[in-house]
Amino acid sequence: MEAIFNIPFTLLQVPNLKIKKPSWLVQPSAMVVFSFALFSYFLVTAGVIYDVIVEPPGVGTNTDERGVSRPVAFMPYRVNGQYILEGLASSFLFTFGGLGFIILYRTNNTPSPYKTHSTIGFYMMTAVGFLLVLVSVFTTHVFMKMKLP
Repeated sequence: MEAIFNIPFTLLQVPNLKIKKPSWLVQPSAMVVFSFALFSYFLVTAGVIYDVIVEPPGVGTNTDERGVSRPVAFMPYRVNGQYILEGLASSFLFTFGGLGFIILYRTNNTPSPYKTHSTIGFYMMTAVGFLLVLVSVFTTHVFMKMKLP
């Protein structure tokens, strides 16, 4: 296999370039990378690509029997369609659930400062992570019940 990869280098010569890294270019911290990944997760689960292609309205309207128009945040009876606000609200909950799992992982990881310094901090962070996951799951379930009555 290596012989196959060496065939172009027998015909071509690799140039001897001395490229320096710019002094202003530094490696981002782990928190910056995590924040970028979390923000991109938020945008993708919000359906930003769908919103750009289809261009749905921000919120919908529903007219009742008296002719009064009321705003609606969820597009009823359509699982594959959404308003912009609906996508953002669902994405907010998905991100909260993911953060809850991250908090649970970090508090139950052995080198965590919550285990060594205080027991109340460990239990509080475990409760916060568990609460974020539960709120995310149950509210997403309520959203689906609103979407598919």
